[in-house]
Amino acid sequence: QVQLVESGGGLVQAGGSLKLSCAASRRTFSSYYMGWFRQAPGKEREFVAVISWNGGTTYSDSVKGRFTISRDSAKNTVYLQMSSLKPEDTAVYYCAANKFNVGASYDYEYWGQGTQVTVSS
Repeated sequence: QVQLVESGGGLVQAGGSLKLSCAASRRTFSSYYMGWFRQAPGKEREFVAVISWNGGTTYSDSVKGRFTISRDSAKNTVYLQMSSLKPEDTAVYYCAANKFNVGASYDYEYWGQGTQVTVSS
């Protein structure tokens, strides 16, 4: 069974940094598009960033310049380095995987269970 497991969430002060990880259970994920999404209380899930199998990246305007998505294919892991965090970044962060590029849509085949990020002011 395919699994995506996020880790690294927690409580951080505004202006601080946090690095999320998403470990995939299958080696074939090295050829997948890997995305990060987030969902704040009472709001819809929103796209954060995506990375292609060869390292191409796309970010939402709200995180561009502050967040960096990367991947280590040897470890089947994708990362989200978050810097200059703001209280409005508070959300549950989910990683997702899909064989084809679906960009910012919800059409990813595989989803993790999420990790909570809380940014205090």
